[in-house]
Amino acid sequence: MADNAFKDIPGTTLFDSQQSRMGFHLNQFCMSLMKAPNREAFKADERAYLDRWPMTPAQKQSVLDRDWNDMLALGGNIYFTSKIAATDGLSFRQIAATMSGVNEPEYAQMMLDGGRSIEGNRSKMETR
Repeated sequence: MADNAFKDIPGTTLFDSQQSRMGFHLNQFCMSLMKAPNREAFKADERAYLDRWPMTPAQKQSVLDRDWNDMLALGGNIYFTSKIAATDGLSFRQIAATMSGVNEPEYAQMMLDGGRSIEGNRSKMETR
């Protein structure tokens, strides 16, 4: 399946080679948070720590805003960006709820019910 085939599905960001290249420095920053001294430096002055990395201004702002969906759109890998959440003391489920536009109990129930409804989440061509 061609990389762009998934661009037709609402809310889908495919982490392919193009996204990987775009998000390289963002993801390297995220992985740096695996070390306690780096987490401490980031928490002490987020902007200064981010400025150590050759990320785009939009990538840095998405981190500062904790805009999880924007981080993915800008090349972030969900498994790497979750290191920011862990630094903030958030669970993966908490950020997934935020990314889904619901609160955590609603997200948990949605997952128990089998996930997001397919209605409105199919190919954009089906809505034409």
